[in-house]
Amino acid sequence: MKKRLIGGIVAAALLIPTAAFAAPTLIEILTRTPMTAEQVKVDEVGKATLEKLYSAFPETKLFEIIEASSVQGVQTSIILQEKGGTGKKFTLHTNAITGEIEHVNQENWEPKLKPLITLSNQEIKAKVDYLIDKMYGNITGYEFAMEQMDNPDQKTVILNYTKKGSKTPFYQVFVQGNTISVSLIGGETTPSNTQVEGLFSTNGKPDYFADAYLNDAKLFSLLKISPTELKEELAKGKSVVEIAASKNISKQQVIDVIAKTQVDLQIQGENNGDVPKNNRSNEQLLKAIEPKVLQIIEYKTEAPSKK
Repeated sequence: MKKRLIGGIVAAALLIPTAAFAAPTLIEILTRTPMTAEQVKVDEVGKATLEKLYSAFPETKLFEIIEASSVQGVQTSIILQEKGGTGKKFTLHTNAITGEIEHVNQENWEPKLKPLITLSNQEIKAKVDYLIDKMYGNITGYEFAMEQMDNPDQKTVILNYTKKGSKTPFYQVFVQGNTISVSLIGGETTPSNTQVEGLFSTNGKPDYFADAYLNDAKLFSLLKISPTELKEELAKGKSVVEIAASKNISKQQVIDVIAKTQVDLQIQGENNGDVPKNNRSNEQLLKAIEPKVLQIIEYKTEAPSKK
């Protein structure tokens, strides 16, 4: 799998998608700055996010912005709901650097008496297909896999949409209750011999959110560890920070190595025309990516749920 550019880094780095139904998200360790509805509408990222949503689902123009915030110039989050506070709802998390909507929650679009999760698998897939198509574009060329997760508390279905020739999902979707949760993973090519996929796991299933960060040759060199060995250590419930500490390597050393790689890839992508150019300096890009890196290296894999 190719290392992904900052311009394509999944929002899961800030909002771990599999944790959306399991535990408080890691984003809570960062500083959120609340935004008013008026601020969202004049903010460059917020305004563009709303325009995309309104174009995809025109009825949301009548929705109220009930909550909004930004996180250290890295992510802008907006929650909209039908007036009255009990109806349909959208939650959007947008990459503040690229303007890309990387995580979408669509809630309460099915009747309460027949919530989404009670529909047949074919009906659920049709609902998910429609949401992705409206928010991101046609998915006809994607391969598809669907399975039920081992969740004793509440039925949860995971759907992976993968480009042909890729092993990592491009879109990863969780359906639970009356909610569809879509994360833009952006999986690309088959991994090289120096990389592994699904470095973390949730409920026994591969979780790809950290792969773009941790598949870093310089990180492996710093830790004096192979990709496979790193995955094995993470599977034991250790964090990258803890693995580094056991080798007398500081947290800041790990952050510096990963952040530099990501920024170098961002600049390379801009020069190649793969991602839009931005006016941020190298120092600004490093500062912007550090909170994401911190979350990844402090994260610990979740043990499978026990029935």
